Amino acid sequence: MGKITGFLEFDRKVEQYEPAKERVKNYKEFTVPMPEKELKDQGARCMDCGIPFCHSGCPLGNLIPDFNDAVYRGKWEQASEILHSTNNFPEFTGRLCPAPCEEACVLGINEDPVSIENIEKNIVETAFKKGWITANPPATRSGKKIAVVGSGPAGLATAQQLNRAGHEVIVFERDEKPGGLLRYGIPDFKMEKTVIDRRLEILKEEGITFSCGVNIGVDIKADELKKDFDAIVLTGGATIRRNLPIEGSDLKGVVQAMDFLGQNNRRVGGIKELGEEIKATDKNVVVIGGGDTGSDCIGTSFRHGAASVSNFEIMPMGTSERPEGQPWPFWPMRLRTSSSHKEGAERFFSISTKKFIGDDAGNLKGLITSEIEWVKTPGQRPQLKEVKGTEKEWKCDLVLLALGFTGSEVTVAQQLGLDMDPRTNIKASDINYKTNVPGVFVAGDQRRGQSLIVWAISEGRQAAHHVDKYLMGETALPLKGDGDLPRV
Repeated sequence: MGKITGFLEFDRKVEQYEPAKERVKNYKEFTVPMPEKELKDQGARCMDCGIPFCHSGCPLGNLIPDFNDAVYRGKWEQASEILHSTNNFPEFTGRLCPAPCEEACVLGINEDPVSIENIEKNIVETAFKKGWITANPPATRSGKKIAVVGSGPAGLATAQQLNRAGHEVIVFERDEKPGGLLRYGIPDFKMEKTVIDRRLEILKEEGITFSCGVNIGVDIKADELKKDFDAIVLTGGATIRRNLPIEGSDLKGVVQAMDFLGQNNRRVGGIKELGEEIKATDKNVVVIGGGDTGSDCIGTSFRHGAASVSNFEIMPMGTSERPEGQPWPFWPMRLRTSSSHKEGAERFFSISTKKFIGDDAGNLKGLITSEIEWVKTPGQRPQLKEVKGTEKEWKCDLVLLALGFTGSEVTVAQQLGLDMDPRTNIKASDINYKTNVPGVFVAGDQRRGQSLIVWAISEGRQAAHHVDKYLMGETALPLKGDGDLPRV
């Protein structure tokens, strides 16, 4: 695939960023597009590797060597068709996916891997620019009616696939607009919301109905939904936030990351009624948590005009190379530095927050930490141990808790009588996504727990395959990798 000697001739390149001092002035995306010639050269780096491990690295089974080859040859429309055959929304994954495919790239064994994610983004953006992505409603309707609860990437993928099969699909969303965490969790500087809106217009033209501001389980009871629809697919996110149960966690100024990010996205979107304002302007901010959500809090804080931003991570500082025990092609837990980190955040590793300090009025004014070490014992999980004599007091006015999620809300599951695991994930078959209640399916975070956008789309596609088969007895909808998995 690509040019036979391309990986020897061309170095890896990705889109560059606008200078940090300029990009923090607004919430626009700030990547600088690459010339077409450079994109073709990047496609040319894809090796004739025999076994493309990037396929197994990608939860969607994207046909990566095929679209890389098409880009190298300048066949952009063909590249778009190949990409969309396995991925409903490459404009989302091309911006937000951590690219496990690149970690599994054969070239990445001893060289820089192919810049797959950047190529993917440019394929879909070229397709939109050229007008190749248009609504394609089904020729006939099946007479079956399906409710999809949740409009994040899993719900949108489920809805589009089932609509393509000819079913009537209604997507229920409790927020004011569709998109889930794509809209209310991901900052605009990573993905402007016009990117979601243009895809939603296509989905609506294809015949999908969106019912927003409707909280299933509250506004409409789950048993009513079951009575009115032939099938239900639950695709909500993992929304129960992990707390930090230490002294002072109830102080004003200790804030959950998603409250901070969600409010800011609504503010950027022009919504006026936001409740009590949460802003980092002129404050000393501490972000606790080293993942993507923590990074998003950092970038947003700088755009508010924070006086300083520090990032605490309880894990040790990663290495730039693959750690021992995490060989190719597996995902390595290496040090990852985001664009937000580069905007001026100071990062601290192997640090644990012990106490929040408040003033007499109940406002946060500082916190106390200690350094920790991870003690490894053969055959056991590493144990956290505090390093004596390392306590330190920090001045801060705002703490953002970016500690991940522990599970999903249970109202709908309880009303339907669904089985759940101890983390409140809904139990469903790995084979066909069926729950213990006939006609009710589940996909995405609500089934597997907090995960990646690429897994959400994959699960939505696969759930749709099995819903269609449940309703019709057979299905032409593909599974992962455009149908390269056995049909169950």
